[in-house]
Amino acid sequence: MNIPKNLLYTKDHEWARIEAKTAYVGITDYAQESLGDITFVELPKKDEILEQTKRCATVESVKAASEVYAPLSGRVLSVNAELAAHPELINQLPYEKGYFLSMEFSNDSEKANLMDAASYQRYVEGLSK
Repeated sequence: MNIPKNLLYTKDHEWARIEAKTAYVGITDYAQESLGDITFVELPKKDEILEQTKRCATVESVKAASEVYAPLSGRVLSVNAELAAHPELINQLPYEKGYFLSMEFSNDSEKANLMDAASYQRYVEGLSK
C-alpha cells in the first residue's frame, strides 16, 4: 500500500497535499483498493465552499458508491475534469492524476485534525486486525 510521506490524511481515507494556501485532494490507495474499479466520480463545482469533514464528492465503483469528505474547509479552485472521462485514473494513480480537486483552504488550524503518513499507516494497519 502506497502512503506518501508528504501528504496529510483523514480517517475516512482522503488525502491532502498542501502547497502554500492550496490543498490538492483525493482518496488514498487504501480507499481506491477497497472500492475496486471506479466507474464514476461526482465532483464539486468550481468556487463551491467546502467544510472540513462534510461531503465534497461521490465515487462509484463496481462494488459501491461512497461519499468523499473534505479534509479541510475552503473554496474549490479547480476540479480534475479528466476524471469525468477517465475515473480509472483514481485506481491507477490516486496521488497523481487521480486527484479530485484543488482548493484554497481557509483555516490553517484544521491541519491539526489530519494525520501524517506514519499515523495513517498505523491507523490502516489497525483496521485489518
